[in-house]
Amino acid sequence: MLVRHLSFFVTLAREQHFARAADACNVTQSTLSAALRKLEEDLQVPLVVRNQRFVGLTVEGEHLLAWARQILADYDGLRDDLSGLRAGLSGTLRLGVVPAAMGAVGALSTLFRKAHPEALIEIRSLSSRDIQKGLDDFELEAGLTYLENEPLERVRRVPLYHERYILAMRADHPLAARETVTWAEAVTQTLCLLSPDMQNRRILDNLAESLALKLRPAVVSNSFLGICAHLRAGGFAAIVPHGFRQLFGGTDDLAMRDLVEPAHRQAVGLVLSDREPLPPMASALLRVVLRADFGADGHTGSAAELFGSSCL
Repeated sequence: MLVRHLSFFVTLAREQHFARAADACNVTQSTLSAALRKLEEDLQVPLVVRNQRFVGLTVEGEHLLAWARQILADYDGLRDDLSGLRAGLSGTLRLGVVPAAMGAVGALSTLFRKAHPEALIEIRSLSSRDIQKGLDDFELEAGLTYLENEPLERVRRVPLYHERYILAMRADHPLAARETVTWAEAVTQTLCLLSPDMQNRRILDNLAESLALKLRPAVVSNSFLGICAHLRAGGFAAIVPHGFRQLFGGTDDLAMRDLVEPAHRQAVGLVLSDREPLPPMASALLRVVLRADFGADGHTGSAAELFGSSCL
């Protein structure tokens, strides 16, 4: 059994089309089909349901798919590890980040690149559920997401900081003159919030419900860029993580006020697959994070310098 045969099989499962899979593998369709038949002969089970076109995987094929993804991930990890021994870590760190944590990911990337200047970093804005799937399917090395609310499964967790909440609005909004805003006042505004498929929104909904309040946004978006566009247009306010200040603050047209009664905090951190050995990129990221004193009290070390007093 050749590693490339497993790669062809995983590609076919992803593309669900023989011609597209062959193009993605840069081989002819007959070469792809021959490799799949050889794989079936080696394993002595049918893997693909065929007629004139791709129909699906057999039960045995579905089981192989999970194993093949892990084997290919381990093979790539082995090559990266051996290459790193000679020339330093290279390759790509694939990191899934929930939108609410995008204000913090730059600090994480900076630390990683200082330690491994030859490595590339690919940031994907994903929901927490998509991060779980990416880790399970070996499409991500790590994720930056919430740790306590709807916790991910089969992962190891490294706390980084606590997310707090603010009310963002245009500087001419009536509440902009206040130093703080209560949740009861915030829910009465014309709100633009993240959409319910985002965990940040589900956290806000649950918090409001615990206070006997109800969030009724006039506009929802799965992007903070969309939220910021509505704030700058005027007439809207948004309940956002304090990291929003890093992304969109520093201008005279927006005001951001801490939300109180209560001043809620939510843990955010790094998640990695709970497996040994970790892929080289994931292992390197974990070492960088631990050396940076993440998880300390937030008053000393580079974690505090990068993330402020909200560090865990």
